[in-house]
Parts: sequence; structure tokens; C-alpha cells
Amino acid sequence: MLDQRYRWKNKQIRDHVAIVSGHKSPTLLLKNARFLHSILRKWIVGNIWIHDDRIVYAGDKMPDNIHDCEVMDCKGLTLVPGYIEPHVHPFQLYNPQTFARYASQTGTTTIINDNIMLVLLSGKKKAFSLLKQLRHSPVSMYWWSRFDSQTELREEETVFSHSEVKSWLEHDAVLQGGELTGWPKLLDGDDLILHWIQEAKRMRKRIEGHFPGASEKTLAKMMLFGADCDHEAMTGKEVYDRLLQGFTVSLRHSSIRPDLPVLLKEMNELGINQYQSMFFNTDGSTPAFYEDGILDMTIRMALENGIPTIDAYHMASYNVARYYNIEHLHGMIATGRVASINFLESEMNPTPIHVLSKGIWLKKDGAATVQDQYINWDEAGFPPLELNWKLDHDDLQFSMPFGIEMVNDVITKPYSVTYDVSVDELPTDHNESFLVLLDRKGEWRTNTIVKGFADKVMGFASSFSNTGDIILIGKNKEDMAIAFNRMKEIGGGIVLVENGEVIHEIPLTLAGVMSDKDMETLIEEEKQLKNLLKERGYPFGDPVYSLLFFSATHLPYIRITQQGIYDVMNKTVLFPTIMR
Repeated sequence: MLDQRYRWKNKQIRDHVAIVSGHKSPTLLLKNARFLHSILRKWIVGNIWIHDDRIVYAGDKMPDNIHDCEVMDCKGLTLVPGYIEPHVHPFQLYNPQTFARYASQTGTTTIINDNIMLVLLSGKKKAFSLLKQLRHSPVSMYWWSRFDSQTELREEETVFSHSEVKSWLEHDAVLQGGELTGWPKLLDGDDLILHWIQEAKRMRKRIEGHFPGASEKTLAKMMLFGADCDHEAMTGKEVYDRLLQGFTVSLRHSSIRPDLPVLLKEMNELGINQYQSMFFNTDGSTPAFYEDGILDMTIRMALENGIPTIDAYHMASYNVARYYNIEHLHGMIATGRVASINFLESEMNPTPIHVLSKGIWLKKDGAATVQDQYINWDEAGFPPLELNWKLDHDDLQFSMPFGIEMVNDVITKPYSVTYDVSVDELPTDHNESFLVLLDRKGEWRTNTIVKGFADKVMGFASSFSNTGDIILIGKNKEDMAIAFNRMKEIGGGIVLVENGEVIHEIPLTLAGVMSDKDMETLIEEEKQLKNLLKERGYPFGDPVYSLLFFSATHLPYIRITQQGIYDVMNKTVLFPTIMR
């Protein structure tokens, strides 16, 4: 998408028509191409004419004029539309640009991104400037508009004000409102959220739900409020319940919920054999999960589970484009669409050997070819984290008789602290650790005990969190302080310390939340972090999501937030934050 009101200027469209008339040459001709025609729902053989970033013709004809044209004989290859990932949280250590670059190599050429970190950390003016820069990426990028923070912010009414949300909804790169993690507020009578839903619907934009475990009646109510889609089905029956109420179902396969094989199996057992109201998502997984692919991985699972071939590809392309009302641009190989095409050795192998995106070769013969210009992240509102305050002795004082216990990677419940926590180091014969949430501006803190994170992690600091505030965990206060100071020194990140020594770190130099390193490097850094934490007693699968969701009030039961220790079910602050 260019910096203009319309995708193509009048002169460009006239040039496209002139190519069909034979007066001008296309820039790329794909001849003898066996390609998926999404409207006819069949494989056809023909010729595809491309000019710059647009398909100007797809059919039997050859162009009359090819004097300025690259010609590629596609005999023996199978062509499918570029894949569309509809549910990306582009801040899970990686950033929107590095994720897009990596995703394109396995065929994902259109991405629909969560905007929450842009809202929380950069502000509207800088965020919109970043969106403008990202429009020049060879990967097509679109966005959501969040209606809530999925935590308890100290000044949420100013962060998610009516004017801020409405400005996001009106932006032409924003395709939907949501995801609705704050839907209980909607059910309880929050008419501001309902108004934003109404505005999104008036603008012909979609509403993404977040309804884990919702009953049929709750699903019906959310449909009446205006929700269009939900990605929280965890069983085949829950897929059926959502389809029954008229929802589009986004089938999730992610690092925290790798559900797709179960969903496909149970859908088949229930006799669900139509797939036009479904598509795939990977729900913002952490880096190492993507080592084996992104949407190509989900298509492969569908094929292995007996999903008809064309439906499997449509659930990663055409169905998504049709749902978001962008099928005039994306999701099919046809005249007038953006030239984003994956070239496969076989329809049974969805990982492409060549990738064309916006008419640009991003992968040729299995190797990356073109990369976009690096974003200036400082100007976009994501400079290295600067903390102009120091951690002091009082910040590591613990006396609360009440702590939080980890049930799994992301669920925490309350428990009574029975150990003496007034000491400087807790013993390693139990799995209770000190836990502190510190304001990134240094104005407040919340201290408690976490049970179940690990039994031998001595000092751990992270500026990666749900809100960008600082998390400290550990058995030893001195090691926790060393981890904090090292995290501060490197401009934000995740630091693990033991016996006074830093044993691992992941610098997150973009506001302390995201890395500027490529995905391949991050994958290795995250894998090393997981291994080190598991060796020290972390019992779950995804520590990065644990850090993200310590403050996430869209999950039960007890959370540590900017307002203090928060009881989600009763909507009550149990212990408020302490001002520093």
C-alpha cells in the first residue's frame, strides 16, 4: 500500500489497461502456470501477467508486448495465493518488521497485527508514522484497534480514550476492532465498548472476539453485540458451537495453545465438513515455535488430517481475505489483485520454493532475495529503555502473607505464604520466589511471592511484560538486583543471573519489549532461555508467555497489575501498589 488515498493512482490503472490492450509490456510473465483459482475452486493452467505489484491478467492469453518483461516458465510448479496470517501479536520479543521478513520466507505475505504495544508505548502520532513506514514493506501489513488493555492500568481512561480508539478505527490500515479481551465489561453494561463496536460495524470493519469457555448463551449475546469471529475454540464441540451461532472460527495453533490437530480430528468426528467460515491463526507465538514454519505448518496439518486440498489453502488465504473484505486485493490469483504468489513443488507441500510479494521476489530457489529498509525505531517511539531511577533496598522488602501460584504457563491463583520471606535468600527446597512488578517510570511497585515459577532461579529481570513495566523474580535479592541493573544497562531485555554472574540475556533494545535482531537469532536465544529455566525448575512450556500474562486480567484468577494484586473474578484490588 502506498502513501496515497487509493491503492493505485489513475495513471497506474491506465497503464494496467494498456498492457491488456498490448500497448505496454508487463514487468513479469508467469507462463504455463498451474494455479489455484479461488472463485472457480479448481486448479487451472494459464498465464499470469504482472505489472509491478498488480496482476493485470490471469487466463489463457499471452501478452502481445513483452519487450520489458521478465518471463518465468512455471511448468512443473503449483501456484497458490500468498498466505494471510490474521492474528499476529508482533511484539513477542520480535518486532513487526522482523516477523514479517521471517514469515514471508514460508509464504505468509499478508499480516494483520495487534496494535496494543503501539498504543501503550509509542502514542498515536508516532504509531501512525510507523504504520506509514511499514506500508513500504514488501509484506502487506494491516492492523487491529484494541478497545482495552487486557490488564488494570492506572490511567486506562486516557490510554484508551474515545478519541484515541476512534482515530485507530478510522485508519485505513485497520481492519477490525478487538480482540475483545474486555468482553465481561461489555456484558456488565459498558456502553463505551458497545459504541466502539457500533462504530467499527458502521465502517464495515470486523470485530474479533476472545471468548474462552463461553457458553452458547454467552456466544449468542456476543453475536448480538456485534462480534464476528472468535479464535478461542479449544475443542471440536466449541468450533461447532461458534459456527452454530453464526461466527467465523479462527482455528488456533500456537505456542501456548497448539490445538489444531485436536480441532481437526474432533471436527471430523462431529461431521463438520464445510470450511468456508474458518481460517488458521498462530496467535502471536513466541519465536522458537515458528522454527518449523508459520501458516505453511497449519496447511500441512490440515492436509495430513484429510481436509480437502483447496479448502486447506483457502483457510490460509481466500477465506481470510473474504472475511476482512479485502478479497479485491488479496487472497486469490486473479486479475486486479496484488501480486503475492507462492510457488510450490507440489500442492501437498505448502512451503514455497519461490515467494512473490507485491510483485517482488522475496525468495527464489529456496533462498531469501530482497529485504526492506530497516525501520528507525527511535523515531517510531521505541528507543532503548532508559530508567532514570535506581533499585533500592526498600524495593526488595517482602512481608505480604498472600501470594500467587502458577497453575500453568498463564493461569495464576491465590495462596497463603507460609515461609518466612523477610530473609535475603529463599531456600531452594521449595518453589516459592520473590516477585516484584516495578513501574518503568519508577513511581510505584508491587511485591509478593510467586509459587511454581521455579525453585532454583536466583535472579531474573524482564522489561518484557504485558505493559512494559519491570518484572523481577528470584530466590536471592542480590542476584535480582544484579539482573535488574544489567537489564537497565543493555537498554531493556531479559536477564538471568546466578551467583552474581549473568548466565543469559536477551537484549530488547526497542523500548525494552522487542528485539531488533532477526528471527533466527531470537529463536536460538529463546531456546537457550527455556533450557536454562527448565534446568532451574520452570515446569511449563512457555516462560515468555508467563511473563506477558502475569498482569493479564482477561484470564483468571489473581494478577499482579499496575493497580496492585487484582482479583479478576471479583474485580477487586486486594493489595494496592506501593508508591516509591
